[in-house]
Amino acid sequence: MKESNGKNSIEKSDQDQDLGLYFLELCSRKVKEELKDYNGDGDGDDDEEKEESPSELNTINSSGGFVVVATDKLSVKYTSVNLHGHDVGVIQANKFAPMKRLVYYFEIFVKDAGVKGQVSIGFTSENFKMRRQPGWEANSCGYHGDDGFLYRGHGKGEAFGPTYTTGDIVGAGINYASQEFFFTKNGQVVGTVYKDMQGPLYPTVAVHSQNEEVHVNFGQKPFTFDLKEFEAQERMKQQVKIEEIPVAPNASYGIVRSYLLHYGYEDTLNAFDVASKSTVPPINIVQENGIDDQETTYALNHRKTLRQLIRDGEIDVAFGKLREWYPQITEDNTSAMCFLLHCQKFIELVRVGELKEAVTYGRIELSRFFGSPVFEELVQECVALLAYEQPLESAVGYLLKDSRREVVADSVNAMILSTNPNLKETKNCLHSNLERLLRQLTASCFERRSLSGDQGEAFQLQRVLNGGKKS
Repeated sequence: MKESNGKNSIEKSDQDQDLGLYFLELCSRKVKEELKDYNGDGDGDDDEEKEESPSELNTINSSGGFVVVATDKLSVKYTSVNLHGHDVGVIQANKFAPMKRLVYYFEIFVKDAGVKGQVSIGFTSENFKMRRQPGWEANSCGYHGDDGFLYRGHGKGEAFGPTYTTGDIVGAGINYASQEFFFTKNGQVVGTVYKDMQGPLYPTVAVHSQNEEVHVNFGQKPFTFDLKEFEAQERMKQQVKIEEIPVAPNASYGIVRSYLLHYGYEDTLNAFDVASKSTVPPINIVQENGIDDQETTYALNHRKTLRQLIRDGEIDVAFGKLREWYPQITEDNTSAMCFLLHCQKFIELVRVGELKEAVTYGRIELSRFFGSPVFEELVQECVALLAYEQPLESAVGYLLKDSRREVVADSVNAMILSTNPNLKETKNCLHSNLERLLRQLTASCFERRSLSGDQGEAFQLQRVLNGGKKS
């Protein structure tokens, strides 16, 4: 099984592995992430912000002989007399509709319906023929004002909604969650239709008789349609579907309890059990997932003690306890596990300003790791702390944060779990049931999005955990 995260990946098999190396790679990954954030090269929190949105009409790719576009590139007028069916004044937006969001939407104001009121609004592909109404050709969809019909890829329309004329405000949108087009008139949804087109789609408007004129709103001013409320309703629909999925009674109790057990939070576990005594006895989620109590309760007190020592920066004491209780973990002083602990000791000395002691310690304990490709990156990052008068504010300042201690504590916890003679699979040491569920949730959301051609709102775990609100 492979756990992927961007360009980095960690191979995990059911065979025994050096868990220290796993956490060493995890630390290296955090090095790169922290440096990107420090240098301002991070990817940001929301993919929506990366996509360029349509902002004006594309005056280069349009049926220029039949339309006049205003200087602001947001208004279009039909000035000719149409003699043929293909004498359409059609124009696309300058950018395709963003795809990494829940909904995309734009509106037009019909300033003048002209002689025949043959105004239309919709979406077309990049190679759409710019002499045809949206919906009259393949890979296009359009809602037409003169008859209220919806056209989808051929000249024959279908009854859809009311007609629209001078003074009306009409909108067109893509609901990526439901894979539907939707259209509005004067702030109300007219109807929806399945979006059977993939790939980039361009907001498109067309005029087809003399003096027809429309103004386009790509979001430069407030929409008549309440888009935020529509998005909230769509998220609520998704939440309702999720809540309809049957889950075993008190499943959350077992999942949370297994998390506390896995990471050795013994005191919190005891308080959690006391607070939950009045509840219905929980289903044994641990056993249902093929992990018995002997695996999760193994060395609980030892793991709790060592975690607290590392979180307090008492690395020497933690080393001593490990040598006493689990000598097999520390017998190889050049292992990845010992390397992480030595690095953390060096970091703790820098944290309290004992730089001379840090240099001495580094020469004794870290020097043996110099020149090794496996350890080189983290060694360099640790030693770099000495170069700054205020290391906490430097590019490697993340090493002094509490989150760094947690990574080391997690690696020690996993190593102790791996010494359990009743352990069935080494991978059970790495993550709790709760984390496996979150990984499965993430994988499922990415898979669903890929099946939609990578269209739709980018998955953000934090947003899900916050009940659908953007983080």
